[in-house]
Formats: sequence, C-alpha cells, structure tokens
Amino acid sequence: MILVVGATGGLGGKIAHCALSAGNDVRILVREGSQYEELLELGAQPAFGDLKDPSSLERACQGIDAVVTTANSAKRGGADSIENVDLLGNASLIDAAAAAGVQHFVFTSVLGANPQSPVAFISAKGKTEDHLRASGMPYTILEPNIFMDVWVNAIVDSPLRARQPVTLIGSGHKKHSFIVERDVASFALGALSNQGAKNKTIAIGGPRPLSWRDIVAVYELFLGYPVVLQELPPGSALPGAPQFMSDMLAFMDTYESPINMTQTASDFKVALTPVETFVRESVARWN
Repeated sequence: MILVVGATGGLGGKIAHCALSAGNDVRILVREGSQYEELLELGAQPAFGDLKDPSSLERACQGIDAVVTTANSAKRGGADSIENVDLLGNASLIDAAAAAGVQHFVFTSVLGANPQSPVAFISAKGKTEDHLRASGMPYTILEPNIFMDVWVNAIVDSPLRARQPVTLIGSGHKKHSFIVERDVASFALGALSNQGAKNKTIAIGGPRPLSWRDIVAVYELFLGYPVVLQELPPGSALPGAPQFMSDMLAFMDTYESPINMTQTASDFKVALTPVETFVRESVARWN
C-alpha cells in the first residue's frame, strides 16, 4: 500500500493516477472539502487528515509500505505556512511513517535545497531532507528543477493565451533544466522499485537546459508569430503574480542549473518530455 500525500495537487495527483493505473493499492491523505472524488473512483482509499495534525498522520501511515509526498504550502494560505506545513508538517509525517514501519519514503524536494538558505521555502526543504536522512527509514529524495507546468504556464503560456506580452525579470538568458510534472511522477514511482535509488538524493530535470528566451522561441514556432517580450529589472513585480514568483524569476536570472539526465533517465527508464511536446500540448488546450 502506497500513501500519497499531496494527491489533490498537480504533481501529487499525477503520482496517484500513475500508481493506481499500475495496479497499486493507494491511500491518499485528504482534507475534508478537498477535491479527491476522481481518485476515489479510480480506487484510491481516503485517509482524512492534515499535515498540521500529527495524530491524523499516525492513522494514515498504519499499514503503509511506502510514502510518496509532494505536499507543500505554496498555493495555500492562512495557517498553512511554510513553518507549519513544509517544516513541521513534513517532520511529523516522517516521524509517523518511521513509527509505523514504512519501508520506503520518497520526498519531493527542490533543486538546491539547503537548511541555510535565506529563502524560507528552500531552507524548509533542506531541513526536511536532513530530518528524513536521520529517521532511519529507507528513503529517496528527489530534487526536481523548475516545473514547466507551473512556471512556463504562469510566465509564458497564460499571458500569450490572453494575448498579452510575456514579461521577464532580467535578461531571460540563463539556462535551466525545466521538467514536466508527469516525468517527476515517473521518477517518484520508479524510485519505489529501483533498489539503486534507496538512500539517495537525486537531482532531476528535463532533456536539455533551456532559457526563458528558448522557451519563448518554441512558442513562436507553434504560434506562427513573434512574441512581444518585456524585460523588467530585478526588484520589479510581475503584473498579477504573487511576490514570491517575482522574486524567484529574478533569482533564476542570476545562475544556471543544467542537469545531465542521460544516466538517471536510463536508470529509471523515463523518456523525458521535451519542451516542444509540452508547448504543443499547452497550445492545443487554448481552444
């Protein structure tokens, strides 16, 4: 039995779907009022609880062989803070899983996770990684690079769909190994059957590094017309976006993060999704 935590989110939902499609017994941690009916129809077993409620995590972990978690506070609010969810909540989940005798814990972290980071989200991920390593459970930590589904949709796809310019903070020339969520899901589930993934921290990205300007060029290819680009200096705010996205976009323009995925993709038998496929599928959904 696999417990998926974060199953009502984008990545977690893909992991739960893939696990169910492969014939696995799946339990999903869900909160009252969240949208989980589709997963139940596919055969998932609900466990009602919350990362902020340690006793609910203890119940959810009973009889579980493996935990895969993607849960975070990024799209939440109120009491669902980085401190309460990403740090304390994940620590409680790890403790509950260890106490229940879980045999493999897969944690979706972030590339560059570091307990000493001045960025609270990245610091919390780093501290959670350390807590998991010290738990005594067999684990796999995945450190994915930038999600196309989140960032390319927000920065490029959504403005173009609305016939608006694409706004960048900085030059947009730095290259990063953007990855799609469904490939991250494949790595997360693959870790459960890959003995070589146990007690490892694995950076994952897409098939080739891309700059924001590279991505815009692919959209131009599929759309058949030039995209209007606006450059803003660091410290500027993206129109209509939360401040953390503006800060992260500016930060992305200060470094590059290429990841050579040849061996890792081979080991996990994952065919990485190129940006052209992502853009083609995204544009097809416009109508």
